[in-house]
Amino acid sequence: MTNQTPRPERRGVRRLFARTSWPEARFVADVLRTETVGGALLLLGAVIALVWANSPWGDAYAELGRWVPWSGGKALHLDLDLATWAADGLLAIFFFVVGLELKREFVAGELRDPRRAALPVVAAVGGMVVPALLFVGANVVGGGDGLRGWAIPTATDIAFALAVLAVIGAYLPQGLRAFLLTLAVVDDLLAITIIAIFYTDDFSVLPLLGALVPIALFGLLVQRRRTWWWALIPLAVVAWTLVHSSGVHATVAGVLLGFTVPVLAGKGGTGGRPMPGLAEHLEHVWRPISAGFAVPVFAFFAAGVSLRGADLGAVITDPIVLGIVLGLVVGKCVGILGSTFLLARFTRASLDEDISWSDLLGVSFLAGIGFTVSLLIGELAFGSDGTEGDNVKAAVLAGSLISALLATVVLRRRNKVYRAIALKEQVDQDHDGVPDVYQKPGG
Repeated sequence: MTNQTPRPERRGVRRLFARTSWPEARFVADVLRTETVGGALLLLGAVIALVWANSPWGDAYAELGRWVPWSGGKALHLDLDLATWAADGLLAIFFFVVGLELKREFVAGELRDPRRAALPVVAAVGGMVVPALLFVGANVVGGGDGLRGWAIPTATDIAFALAVLAVIGAYLPQGLRAFLLTLAVVDDLLAITIIAIFYTDDFSVLPLLGALVPIALFGLLVQRRRTWWWALIPLAVVAWTLVHSSGVHATVAGVLLGFTVPVLAGKGGTGGRPMPGLAEHLEHVWRPISAGFAVPVFAFFAAGVSLRGADLGAVITDPIVLGIVLGLVVGKCVGILGSTFLLARFTRASLDEDISWSDLLGVSFLAGIGFTVSLLIGELAFGSDGTEGDNVKAAVLAGSLISALLATVVLRRRNKVYRAIALKEQVDQDHDGVPDVYQKPGG
């Protein structure tokens, strides 16, 4: 057998599509893990879809979403078009990461202590109840028949909300991000429960019971720290397939699989040293795939609302559209801010001393960004095609954009205040190495 040595590169020649080095690949993955990059890719996918859907080539965009890559999967209900694969398949990766984050928050994070978790948990519930009531009220008064979409404005998009906060709030208190993260995590948990209970058609119990077997095997392996990709990935695919066949939305499989992963460190490492918890490790591994591919592709297929030839007056007056926009913009803010105020007013709970009510107002507007999960519930309630489906997408995009703009206005002002405080503290420390508060008068 001959030894194969790499051919030397000619001086000045750079080969195209050469395999990247490990440090380069790791750098790309680390970039995709940042919230700002994930949010930017999400936005980019939505913008491309909107531009393409409303261009002269809009029919090609629609045909791409309706293309069925595997027509032989009818027996397993897998003869899905690309748009459905993105919503049911790729988004399961996103919900797997969400499941890992939920598990980590319950076991070792903000939700571990019920007293600390009470404020954002109550805020999350209030931020779901009020938008749903506003949606129902708008449709009852407007005489519409879209009440089945009541849950659309109840969801908060974690990735987008945190991305906006990261971009505009470099000097905001860290507790504000923790509050938003905990609120959004609870929001996602409740939204997943709503999907499983209220948006499941043609339910079949046998495939769902069958899905418990691969989920249990997956959990057994990860509990024993057996991270064999050749075993875990097939088990996850089988679990996803069976949940999808049962009629329950397949993204629920991602959450259940995430819940099986251990969070706390275990013993059994080399020399008896504790082993790291797998939830954080797997979240670190899969977040780049979720943020860099799965969610942007879903946004690309979900956000392509064609307004060509549409009667904008009819869209604006549609009770479904009004209910969604009011729910996201007004309902989220009133629900979160109001429930937090009532809890602080009538109990011993209180805001952290570093957080003001103005800060909370900005976060309440941020929670109105309901992009990913709201679009998902909209598709489950009204489908992805037709006038109702397009109106839902337009309303979710409009409500999320308005909420993001209002949050930007409020939080940028607060960010300037905290920036001035941080700069003053830095100047005081640079004066003689001691903060100004510790100096004697006149010093």
